[in-house]
Amino acid sequence: AVAWLVVNLPVMLTHDASGFHIREGWARFYTFSQDRPIDFGSIWLLISQRTGDTLENANTYTALLMIIGCLAIAALGLYAPRRPRLAQLAFLVVALFVLTNKVYSPQYVLWLIPLAALARPKWRDFLIWQGCEVIYYLAIWMYLAYTSGGDKHQGLPMEGYQLAVVLHLLGTAYLCAVVVRDVLLPERDVVRQDGSDDPSGGVLDRAPDVFVLGGAARTHDVARFEGPYVRWGAGRADSGQVSPIE
Repeated sequence: AVAWLVVNLPVMLTHDASGFHIREGWARFYTFSQDRPIDFGSIWLLISQRTGDTLENANTYTALLMIIGCLAIAALGLYAPRRPRLAQLAFLVVALFVLTNKVYSPQYVLWLIPLAALARPKWRDFLIWQGCEVIYYLAIWMYLAYTSGGDKHQGLPMEGYQLAVVLHLLGTAYLCAVVVRDVLLPERDVVRQDGSDDPSGGVLDRAPDVFVLGGAARTHDVARFEGPYVRWGAGRADSGQVSPIE
């Protein structure tokens, strides 16, 4: 928050030589995002097209879902048997915004790619998600060709585009699901299977928990996992394999 204010506050409070308040230009992204209608790629467009409702309160719906979702992610972090890695939580927050926003531009996926690589470095899951994104990328341009081509209607009709939107949403939700699974079952997290804690977490790496809730205060039941066992947070030299009894 401090870093954000250091960068943004001078712009918000500055006037140019003609007396124009630069804050208006600075706030353009926020006012445009608030005023724009629901648009391509969003779940709200899908609902609007299927129901015929214009969803004039979409801003309220997205804000409420974002707040509820962030509270759920915070609860996940506090109740998890081991503190989630920073990249896992960051990915879930940005993915939540992508899933609940009024519009999904194809380039938004660039926000998620580096976080996905850190949160779930597994080719299978990454390619499943990206396959859905590639299908959507092709579908949006084919749908625009269909709607802007006059009477020719060459491209992808609305029903096909809606299917692509569903695939995009499901692909992102799938990657979120496997990240949440890794949080709840940290022994399944491929980053931690060599004994690492949070390599990209900065000062959080190997830091003790300050505050936890519920089951996080109890020992995680490693016997549920059939595979290599490691001591969470142990270094490579002393990680070793641990039996279920230990």
